[in-house]
Amino acid sequence: MKERYEKLIKLIEHHRYLYHVLDKPEISDEAYDSLLNELIDIEEKNPGIISPLSPSKRVGGETLKEFKKVPHVIRQWSFDDVFDLDELKKWDEKVKRMIDKENSLKNEKLEYCVELKIDGLKVILTYENGEFVQGATRGDGQIGENVTENLKTIQSIPFILNKKVEAIVVGEAWMNKKELEKINEERKKNGEQIFANTRNAGAGSIRQLDPKVTAKRKLDTFIYDIDKIEGVSLPKTQGEEIELLKGLGFKTNLYFRIVNSIEGVQKYYEEWTRKKDSLDYALDGIVIKVNSRVIQDKLGYTGKTPRWGVAYKFPAEQVTTVVEDIVLQVGRTGVLTPVAHLRPVRVAGSLVSRATLHNEDEIKRLDVRVGDTVILQKAGDVIPDIVSVLKDLRTGKEKTYVFPKNVPDCGGDGRIERVPGQVAWRCVSKDSFAQKRRKFYHFVSKKAFNIDGCGPKIIDVLLDNNLITSYEDIFTLKRGDLLALPRFAEKSVDNLLASVETARKITLSRFLVGLSISQVGEETTIDLAKHFGSIEKLRDASFEELQVLDGVGPIVARALVDWFSNKENKKVLDNLLKEVEIVKAVKVASAKLSGQTFVITGTLSTLGRDEAKDKIRALGGDVSESVSVKTTYLVAGENAGSKLDKAKKLGVKVLSEEEFLKII
Repeated sequence: MKERYEKLIKLIEHHRYLYHVLDKPEISDEAYDSLLNELIDIEEKNPGIISPLSPSKRVGGETLKEFKKVPHVIRQWSFDDVFDLDELKKWDEKVKRMIDKENSLKNEKLEYCVELKIDGLKVILTYENGEFVQGATRGDGQIGENVTENLKTIQSIPFILNKKVEAIVVGEAWMNKKELEKINEERKKNGEQIFANTRNAGAGSIRQLDPKVTAKRKLDTFIYDIDKIEGVSLPKTQGEEIELLKGLGFKTNLYFRIVNSIEGVQKYYEEWTRKKDSLDYALDGIVIKVNSRVIQDKLGYTGKTPRWGVAYKFPAEQVTTVVEDIVLQVGRTGVLTPVAHLRPVRVAGSLVSRATLHNEDEIKRLDVRVGDTVILQKAGDVIPDIVSVLKDLRTGKEKTYVFPKNVPDCGGDGRIERVPGQVAWRCVSKDSFAQKRRKFYHFVSKKAFNIDGCGPKIIDVLLDNNLITSYEDIFTLKRGDLLALPRFAEKSVDNLLASVETARKITLSRFLVGLSISQVGEETTIDLAKHFGSIEKLRDASFEELQVLDGVGPIVARALVDWFSNKENKKVLDNLLKEVEIVKAVKVASAKLSGQTFVITGTLSTLGRDEAKDKIRALGGDVSESVSVKTTYLVAGENAGSKLDKAKKLGVKVLSEEEFLKII
């Protein structure tokens, strides 16, 4: 019986590979099902011989209680995006400049491997001795979720490779467009919300706690990268890597191409811009990778992305819809943002009914009116934009939008005013419920108190149920207060309360960020914390003392004095200080840059702007947002703007990115 069982496994896997990977079936579906049914029958009668890699596992195992977090052995990166040929050429030029600086690469041939960018969910598969042992999602790049049982249901993922290697490979899990149509028809009949696109459906399917549900969704994969491999030599090029993956038994996308110029990349891009809708799976662009692994290794990575590759996104999808209304949304500092309420329309895979109009000047520039038919554009995950108005479709009944004198959400008498010297309007009253809601969102955000698990939806529930009215209320919440509320189960309550406890200790700069003091940004809070050292000294500081500080000036000084002298703010501050402890920031690693002030402008190619600022501060230096006579260095990245001109006028030393890196 065991011999028959093992032969069945091999035969079923052989036909699975022919059907789901090569798309060349040799037997009918009925014959395949018959073999599988015999295998399952043997397993039911002989549970002691069941293999953990049996094809029967593809129908879905036991329901999971939760997905466990797993650290990635190899960090998972994401590519930077470019959206047009000019941006692509700049990336190409940057790659060539970096290669020119490396003497060891003089004899290396620069080619690009261009691949289709599948719009699915990234998965990381781990094999030991050629056997599938773990599948995970990308997560934050360092820690993902273990979705092994769900990935086992995907027929194109091999349980056993053609060679006994140790390997970690990366690919994309995706859903067929026809499968999405079928699922959505069924969900409509059941009164369930339909999936917006194949990506959402695929991601939702992989994150089902019941693998049997995942199995029914009939997902597929393309594997495109090897993170680590032992047992065979790692190929010298990206193209050869794809061929190796295919040889190991993975399903790979065969439409990749090797080109020797950026013109070749553009030709491939234009070709697939035309052909993308003809495929069974969704694309959102192409991926360009330096073909040579030697060059890849030398170019390396920035803090977030590979320097040797880039994603070239397809043009943003555009649709037409009607502006049904324009309303003003109150921001946390009282600034009013006009928002167009639209006739709901599906764009870039999502149903949308809102679009920001930014400010009064933008409304006038577009000449957008209530009742207008407009062209709406959405690129990726950004908020939709109104691109233009189709004025030929006007009937004469459209209404020009005029900013009102009063907005009820502003509180008080609702009066609004134009911000001096800006295009923005704001509430005269500084205490409205809409502002309070947004201030709470900001208070718990990562940049401020960083209360994990307490996002806008949770804040809304707490406010709507009158559990919080001031910041300190968050720190007085009890378990019993929360359990009866919607969106709260026992585990989510415990997690939230644990996050609240962690947030009780906070640095002065982050504490100040959380207070939403007008005109006071993150950089200013760091300067203030460094100078005063305590909230007590800062709250007692005079206007004269504040305005002379570098990075402050009279406008910020006046905003600080006004905030700390306000009776209600004093009460908020006193109550909050009873609940939290302000702790000292981590000491700097060195005083190498002590007394030196840096301003960063333009785009840095080797590290992000925030990362650069952190490195400066870690070496004892200061960072400012504006150039002045007190500026020691201006670090000028690509596309440096007016700050560079001002630095030259003031005689401030300008550093290239390379010079800056040598200093730090």
